[in-house]
Amino acid sequence: MSKEANERSEHSEELETQPVEEGHEESELTETRDEEIERLRSAADEAEKRVLMAQAEAENFRKRMRRDMEDQLRFASLPLVTDLLVVRDNLLRALAAAEGAADIAGLKEGVAMVAKQLEDTLTKYSVEEIPALGEEFDPNYHEAISQMPSDEHSAGTVAHVAQSGFRMHGRVVRPSQVVVSSGPAEG
Repeated sequence: MSKEANERSEHSEELETQPVEEGHEESELTETRDEEIERLRSAADEAEKRVLMAQAEAENFRKRMRRDMEDQLRFASLPLVTDLLVVRDNLLRALAAAEGAADIAGLKEGVAMVAKQLEDTLTKYSVEEIPALGEEFDPNYHEAISQMPSDEHSAGTVAHVAQSGFRMHGRVVRPSQVVVSSGPAEG
């Protein structure tokens, strides 16, 4: 073979082997792409797991906060009840002392002390009696149970308090049950 033919033959062999090498490179790129896809899928799965864990943690936090709030509401009056139990104990002691005592004045004094203790306990928790007797009837604070003529009170004022009302921090806990004057009796 001539030198030119020989070079052409080598050149054509290079061309023939080139596509094979390119094909080989493509398969390496394809494998790299497959690996990259697998890596990205794995990363996406991990991210999804982290999101699900964060959502579960947030839901658990909400449930825990809801339980804590319910417990706080359920036991909010615990200090008041504890203080009222002391008053109850003193009332029971007064009753026990009354059974064997002939001194009614001493019993009256003991019960008055317990009543004062109860008033102090209510005041401690911002519970105050709603003023009613002689006051202008106010349906926000008073509940009229009847009307009656009264020479002492003008029409529309409270002539008698059947049951005292109370408010706590300005909010009515129980309205006063009152008898409202209809004015002087006509005679």
